[in-house]
Amino acid sequence: MDYGDYEGVMGLEVHAHLLTESKIFCGCSTKFGAEPNSHTCPTCMGLPGALPVLNKKVVEFAIKLGLALHCSINPRSIFARKNYYYPDLPKGYQISQYEEPICGNGWLDIVMDGKTKRIRILRIHMEEDAGKLVHERTIDTSSYSMVDYNRSSTPLLEIVSEPDLRTPEEATAYLKALRDILMYLEICDGNMEEGSFRCDANVSVRKKGDEAFGTRAELKNLNSFRYIERSLDYEIDRQIALIKKGGSVVQETRLFNAEQGVTYSMRGKEEAHDYRYFPEPDLLPVTVDEAWVDKVRKTLPELPMEKMERFMKDYGLPRYDVEILASDRELAAYFEEVLKLFPEAKTVSNFIMTELLRELKDGNVSPKDSPVTPARLAELLTLIKDGTISNKIGKEIFPEIYRTGASPREYVKEKGLLQISDEGAIEGIIDAVIARSPKEVADFRAGKEKLLGFFVGQVMRETKGKANPALLNELLLKKLKG
Repeated sequence: MDYGDYEGVMGLEVHAHLLTESKIFCGCSTKFGAEPNSHTCPTCMGLPGALPVLNKKVVEFAIKLGLALHCSINPRSIFARKNYYYPDLPKGYQISQYEEPICGNGWLDIVMDGKTKRIRILRIHMEEDAGKLVHERTIDTSSYSMVDYNRSSTPLLEIVSEPDLRTPEEATAYLKALRDILMYLEICDGNMEEGSFRCDANVSVRKKGDEAFGTRAELKNLNSFRYIERSLDYEIDRQIALIKKGGSVVQETRLFNAEQGVTYSMRGKEEAHDYRYFPEPDLLPVTVDEAWVDKVRKTLPELPMEKMERFMKDYGLPRYDVEILASDRELAAYFEEVLKLFPEAKTVSNFIMTELLRELKDGNVSPKDSPVTPARLAELLTLIKDGTISNKIGKEIFPEIYRTGASPREYVKEKGLLQISDEGAIEGIIDAVIARSPKEVADFRAGKEKLLGFFVGQVMRETKGKANPALLNELLLKKLKG
């Protein structure tokens, strides 16, 4: 997006729910969708006398993400109390990290228009989530709110970037890349609808070429890529228009109204001193030695960017293909399983991106649960390659094979879909088509060679799409030019 003489300056604060079975400071379940206030205890409710105990898995996941984002892992980090009042915060404070986080000084590369841009990561810290307010409106239009504390004390990692993003498109690319990494590491499910992956954005504008930053506004609780891009674009335009009119941007927290496509003021922006941070007295400092870091490092999988580079190098695939295939760890594994049985990377890639992904998305099914296993897809592609069926028929029968999980070879036999490769049989049909189309034959021989498609279509109609395309084209040309 072009903002004329101005540019946006954005830094993002991403909150990622961790895939631990229990909360960060107690043994309550983190499972989403339970009966309201059923996953609570004196600790996560902040009742007198209840003390927090740190979940070791949360620390391990923080180290894992820190390594994946090229951060330094701090040998000592401390928890702090972030003090503020809100009805969904039962203790009246949030346990977070402030001055001494567990990870810092990392980076994440994104690709924009074929060019790589590095976005610096300022810090990653551990914290607990708040509860959730549910707002209701009665028949007489009065309203009230209820609070569900199930989410209270669910473990979060907050990933804070430096203000290195300049456009909404860059911000979206960064968020997608970060979400892919979290899901590859299997530490967050990335579900934006359930709030497992959401972000706040600090946005300011300045004239291109200026070094100093402008006054920033914070956009809160953005939880879809589409809304993130729309809200950032609107906010940048709003600030530029305000400055051009001689006004000044106010430091504040704003929300995005998706229906109207606008941001609006929520409250004045808090500073760190407003939260009265101080070290959490009930938790010891977190110490991480090099042996623990090395142990976690050995568990890291091949990450999306590394996988994309390998797919382009080893399989000769274009970047468009690898960005889709490598965006999902399960999909990438599925692709490589098919390749072991049918080693033609571009053919496999095309079929997965068009036919398979359409079915998976329609049914909201993960690649590992696909009714068409890698072996079944390889079998279907082999039938197409060896001429048993045409590519057209292969695509037509795929939805039914997906629905039933049937063997493609058995399905083709059962339905009588074997491709006609008998030269004599095809010639007979061609002769009949030519005999009833004298005008088209004369026009073709007069130079209108585009009419070849007409004759192919006629023969395919007669054979119900089962004529071998290569043989059909060869025989047709011979007859028409003969």
